[in-house]
Amino acid sequence: MVILKSPSEIEKIRQSNVMVAEILEILRQKVEPGIDTLTLDKISEKLALARNAKPGFKGYRGYPYSLCTSVNQQVVHGFPSRRPLKEGDILSMDFGIFYNDYYGDAAITVPVGKVSDVALRLMKATKEALFLGIEQAIPGKRLSDISHAIQSHAEAAGFSVVRKFVGHGIGKALHEDPQIPNYGKPGMGIRLKPGMVLAIEPMVNAGSYEVKTLEDGWTAVTEDGSLSAHFEHTVAITADGPVILSAATGKASKKN
Repeated sequence: MVILKSPSEIEKIRQSNVMVAEILEILRQKVEPGIDTLTLDKISEKLALARNAKPGFKGYRGYPYSLCTSVNQQVVHGFPSRRPLKEGDILSMDFGIFYNDYYGDAAITVPVGKVSDVALRLMKATKEALFLGIEQAIPGKRLSDISHAIQSHAEAAGFSVVRKFVGHGIGKALHEDPQIPNYGKPGMGIRLKPGMVLAIEPMVNAGSYEVKTLEDGWTAVTEDGSLSAHFEHTVAITADGPVILSAATGKASKKN
């Protein structure tokens, strides 16, 4: 069941997401060769608690950390570790907040120092695909219009979209209906309505879209060892179009 949110509820979700955006921006600035992802995890938790908020992921279905850190061929749900990041790595950071009864959720992928041309193109295409998907989040469209826009752009750039993981609704629960695949034909699925709040999150691989989960039960990696990128925004559907709630500017915005 898709839960439509009132304007006051959307404002509360925005407050949580602004915190997520602020913390991700701080983490982005700390990413450099030599830092380890466990340090980034501890920083993210400290920053959440300083805002009187709870890390949204820690303890969720048993996940043991506050921050998901996925390096290179890791797709999503990577565990922070003591392994120092090195020049040429790419790092996906997925972070959530629980504040005032509502969740925020967003993700970015960042370069570690100077990275390859393939890595740069992959990150660029994935972020562009996210925004093209967001552009389809308007009343009257169908859910798969978002999915199709993401898939079309990623594949036109020579990459593939992950099938196993999806975006989702968000609100008082971290994962609500509907599920939002990042692939599919247009014009399918539920009709989009004002009041829907969606976490749209393309995961795009440089090689095959096939993924597998490691023995830790969480970390997903590409089957072929190719690089993967992940970007996510929480978006409210309004009568005036999509509004990005997880905007780093701290204001609800269509562009960020």
